[in-house]
Amino acid sequence: MSDTTHTGPVLAADGTPLKRSLARALRMQKIRALMLIAPLLLFVLLTFILPIADMLFRSVENKIVSDTLPETVVAVQDWDADSGVTPPAPVFEALAYDLVVAAERKEHTRVGSRLNYENPGISSLFRKAGRRADDIGKVYIKQFEKLDPAWKEPATFVSIFADPAWVSSRSDDAEPLFEVSETAAAALPKASTAYTRWARTIQQEDNDSPTKEDPWAPVYLALHNDLAANPQAPSAFGGDAQAALQAVATAIAAGEVETTTAYDAFVKIDEDWTDPEVWRTLKTYSGAYTNGYFLNAADFQKGADGAELRPESERIYGTLFLRTLLMSLAITVSCIVLGYPVAWILANLPSRTANLLMILVLLPFWTSLLVRTSAWKVMLQQQGVINDTLVWLGLVADDARLVMINNQFGTIVAMTHILLPFMILPMYSVMQTINPSYLRAAKSLGATNWTAFWRVYFPQSVPGIGAGSILVFILAIGYYITPELVGGTKGVFISNRIAFHISQSLNWGLAAALGSILLVVVLALYWAYDKIVGIDNVKLG
Repeated sequence: MSDTTHTGPVLAADGTPLKRSLARALRMQKIRALMLIAPLLLFVLLTFILPIADMLFRSVENKIVSDTLPETVVAVQDWDADSGVTPPAPVFEALAYDLVVAAERKEHTRVGSRLNYENPGISSLFRKAGRRADDIGKVYIKQFEKLDPAWKEPATFVSIFADPAWVSSRSDDAEPLFEVSETAAAALPKASTAYTRWARTIQQEDNDSPTKEDPWAPVYLALHNDLAANPQAPSAFGGDAQAALQAVATAIAAGEVETTTAYDAFVKIDEDWTDPEVWRTLKTYSGAYTNGYFLNAADFQKGADGAELRPESERIYGTLFLRTLLMSLAITVSCIVLGYPVAWILANLPSRTANLLMILVLLPFWTSLLVRTSAWKVMLQQQGVINDTLVWLGLVADDARLVMINNQFGTIVAMTHILLPFMILPMYSVMQTINPSYLRAAKSLGATNWTAFWRVYFPQSVPGIGAGSILVFILAIGYYITPELVGGTKGVFISNRIAFHISQSLNWGLAAALGSILLVVVLALYWAYDKIVGIDNVKLG
C-alpha cells in the first residue's frame, strides 16, 4: 500500500470549498437575524433617531428670514449695524417688495415671530406692515393712469415685462410660470424683479394670470424708481409699451409726479421701523443657520462684539438647568433611601409573601400619572390632608400651616412617589440573586449584623442601586407633567420650559436647543458614571 497526501481544499458535500460554504452559511444566518430585528430597528429609527436628528437640526436652522425676505437680506448686508443710524432707502424698498409677497403667502407673521424671539415687539411691526404692504406706492397708480390710460390694462405690463417666448407658450388651458424678458430686466431691473415676483405669486397662490390682473402698488413704486434713475429706459421698448413708459419718464423728469418712498410708507405704518435695533436684529439673524438659539439657551445673546451675557433679570435657563440637575439628584437619593429597605424586605421574605407585597409596589403603574399627581396636590396644599392632620395633632398652628405645594419640596415628594417603583424593581432583582449563606458565613466568623450587612451584603447590591439610580435620574431629569402641576414657579424643571416653547410660544428652535443641551448633559453624566463606577457593574438581576 502507498500513502497518498491530499493537498487540495477541503470540500463540502455539494463539492464547494468548505471555507466558502461556511462563510455563506454564516452570512445567511446574519441576514436572517437582521430580518428578525429589522422591524425593531425601523421603529427605533422612525421614533427615536430621526426625531433627535430633527431636533438637532432645528436648533441651528434659520432659513425663515432669508427665504421670506430674500431681497431685504441682501440689501441689509451693506448697512453698518454699529452705525446707530437707520438703513438707507434701498433697504426699505427691498423690504416693501419682500413683504407684499410674504403677506400674500401669509408668511410675514412667521418671520415676525422668529425675530420677536430676539427682540420683543418686532412681531407687531410685521403684522402692521403686512396688512398695508400692498398700499406702498399706491400714490403712483392714478398718476400713471392719468398720464396714459394704457396703464389701466394688464396687457400693458405684459407687453413691457413678459418674455415673448412665455407669451407664445401660454394657452387657455395651461400657463407656464412667468418669465421676464431680457430687455425689461436690463432697462427696468427693480420693476422687473418686483413684477416677476408678483406674477409668480398670484400664479402659485391664487391660480390667477398676470394677463388678467393689475400688479400690486409696490410694482409701480419700483417702476417709478427705475424710470427716475434711467430716463432713457423707454427707448429700449417699442410700440405702445414705449409710449406708456415715455409718458411717465417725461413727467418724472419734469417734476410733475407726486413722489413717495418706501421709507416714508414704513414710517407712516409705525415709527419703530426707524429704530436701528430692529434692523440690527434682522441683519444678525438673516443667515440660513444660526447659533442664536444655543446662545439664548445658555443665557447669552448676540451683541455688537459677539456673544454676551443677557441682563441678570433675563437669565433663567442656567438656573433651570442647575435646579433640574440638583432636584433630579435629590429625587434619586430619596428613592434609594426609601426603596432599599423595601427591596431588601421583598428579597428576604418567602416567595409567596414577597409576590403579594410586590403587587403593592406595582399598583401605582395601574393608576394614571395625572391622578397620582393630583392626589399629592390635594394632600400637600395648605388646606389639605397633611396640614389638617398636623393641625389636629397640635404640631402646627392653624395660622401657620406648612407650604408644601407649588415649590421644590412638593415636586420632590410627588416625583419620589412616582419614580420609587423604578428604583425598587432593579434593586429587588439584584438582591434576589444574593446567596443568604454569605451572611450566615460572615456571622459564623464573628461579624455583627451591621458588619455582615455592610461588608458582605451591601457591596453585592450596589449594581442594583446603580441600575435604579440611572433609571430614576434619567426619568426625573426629563419629567415635566408632575413639576408643572405641583412645582409652581420654583419647582419646575427645564423640561417644562421646553414644553412651553413647543406648545405655547412655538419657539421650536429654542426648545430644540434646550433639548440638545439637556441631551448632552445626560450623555456627559452617563459617561462620567461609566468612568467612575463602570457601566459593566450595573445589573438588573
